[in-house]
Amino acid sequence: MSPAVNDEQSLTRPKEPAMFSIEHEMVRSRFSELQAEAEAATRARRLYLARRANRRAERAVRRAARASAAVY
Repeated sequence: MSPAVNDEQSLTRPKEPAMFSIEHEMVRSRFSELQAEAEAATRARRLYLARRANRRAERAVRRAARASAAVY
């Protein structure tokens, strides 16, 4: 093999497997954190939308009651 190919391979291959596994674990941990944040944001958004729909439904009930009272 030529030295250029050997240098190229050394750039793409980790020099120490232990260091690679530590970095891999850090990335996995960060990914888990981000995934948990995304799930929490999704839950918060769904809760917000459910409460908003509930408020709209309550207003519609009150409007219907007023309209019904106005007719009778």
